[in-house]
Amino acid sequence: MGTRIVVRLLGRLLGAYALFMAVPLVYALVLGEPVYQSFIFTVCITAAFGALLFSRGQEPGRIGVREGYLVVAGTWFFASMLGALPYWFSGWVPTYLDAVFETVSGLTTTGASIIPEVEILPRSLLLWRSMTQWLGGMGIIVLFVVFLANVGADAVKLFRAESPGPTVDRVMPRISTMARTLWRMYVGMTVVLGALLWVAGMDLFDSVNHAFATMATGGFSTKNASIKYYDSLAIELIIAFFMFLAGGNFALYYLASQKGIKKIWQDSEFRLYLAIALFSTVSIAAILFLGPGLGPAAALRDALFTVVSIMTTTGFATADFDQWPGATKFILLALMLIGGCAGSTAGGMKVVRLLILFKDAAWSLLRAVHPRAVATLKIDGKPVEAAVTHMVLQFFFLLIIIFAISVALVIATGLEPFEAMGAVAATLGNVGPGFGIVGPTTTYTDLHPFAKLILTADMLLGRLELFTILVLFHPEFWQPYVTRRIISRE
Repeated sequence: MGTRIVVRLLGRLLGAYALFMAVPLVYALVLGEPVYQSFIFTVCITAAFGALLFSRGQEPGRIGVREGYLVVAGTWFFASMLGALPYWFSGWVPTYLDAVFETVSGLTTTGASIIPEVEILPRSLLLWRSMTQWLGGMGIIVLFVVFLANVGADAVKLFRAESPGPTVDRVMPRISTMARTLWRMYVGMTVVLGALLWVAGMDLFDSVNHAFATMATGGFSTKNASIKYYDSLAIELIIAFFMFLAGGNFALYYLASQKGIKKIWQDSEFRLYLAIALFSTVSIAAILFLGPGLGPAAALRDALFTVVSIMTTTGFATADFDQWPGATKFILLALMLIGGCAGSTAGGMKVVRLLILFKDAAWSLLRAVHPRAVATLKIDGKPVEAAVTHMVLQFFFLLIIIFAISVALVIATGLEPFEAMGAVAATLGNVGPGFGIVGPTTTYTDLHPFAKLILTADMLLGRLELFTILVLFHPEFWQPYVTRRIISRE
């Protein structure tokens, strides 16, 4: 394994990460906020560590699959550990564990916070908080690929290890070109959203921060009451629309820009994504209208925003859904686990995996009735490789196992079972707010440190879609290829 190649790439990336940290540093200096000292220390530590790694590594040659996994996992680990320093050095977050939790929550676009009063934070720290979400939304490695032209064809190994979904949609021949295109779209949509929010009534600072958090489907707000603070239908509709867009496949949007808007509707994953959102909205609105007795307009308004926020794993709130009837909580819990589309900034297991599971189940029933039938699992007319279907089944199995283990461990720290299920679903699905003690109007502050540690791991597992992290714990990952074993397996 080319560990020195990995070390050099990590050093280069940490250097870029230090430059990214300089933005809130400059903002703190402009505003004269004392927190600038914390940013100076963090930038210096990050840059120095990156330079050390760079000097100890060697110039990249060919990057193997294992090197790709190591670079991605190492990037997210160091970005989380170093990104936590401004919170900790400044004293606004009391413990380093809490600072890491907040940073991981930002980078994974989870939006689960341990800060009970965000409105009293320095503005530069709030900006850093939102920027971590925006950076993690499209992906640290995807941005890295944009600036590393010399990685060449090996960029696909990095891209694949970080990108959400069972496969990487190659809408362009070169991964680096595709990465640049996706980031241009991401930046462009963020700018448009920020401008619309500013016109709708937010001040410039809030519009920028909420644009970062919305396009990243992150959910960090500059207000304690989240989007409810503004009590504006226009702002809610704008954010709901862009949350829904961010939960869709960005590669699909590029194809639609080249071949017409009909490409979006022809995509079966997007149709199912829309259908689930509409069905959930109507169902919850009906329950709220018939149960708590909300008016039809208010019920539809709260249901629409909450469903889109939860399904896209953004986590913004306009209502305390923890007080809603139990049936609505069950729907929201399911949406937390499903998430958005592959190739989006949303978390969850992804709609395309659900689609593959449905089609595979239907194919299995057909084969049970007609054992000699020859059927090929297809999506949008294209056959799905058996290896992809197998990996989806493995992913679903691992997701259930990790969910169950995490819930059991969190329950052991004192949470009620349903609260523990909500907390794990909200972090493993990168949603943010859960139920009860971690509901939409509360934070994760009062959880036991061990519970925070488990949920931090769940956030990383959810964002990197299990395999990128779990593969590191397989003994053969760290061993050289053994020809004898390969031959024996053939």
